[in-house]
Amino acid sequence: MATKKPENMSFESSMTELQTIVQNMEHGQLTLEDSLKHFERGVQLVSSTQSKLQQAEQKVQILMEQQGQQSLQNYPEGEQ
Repeated sequence: MATKKPENMSFESSMTELQTIVQNMEHGQLTLEDSLKHFERGVQLVSSTQSKLQQAEQKVQILMEQQGQQSLQNYPEGEQ
């Protein structure tokens, strides 16, 4: 099966694949070559998901401004 480009995947699918990659790498059963392939794919997925989150945040910001509501504020560090 061909691997989808991260930018063509949903946020949820990207996160699911990332979780699978992390689990596979944590088990330590992959060859060095496979580990590098997984790592490269993970970097691509992270970049894509960050971009999707940023787009969603911008959309929320625009919608809030259209409604005359306050702008978004950063979540305080350490309160996650």
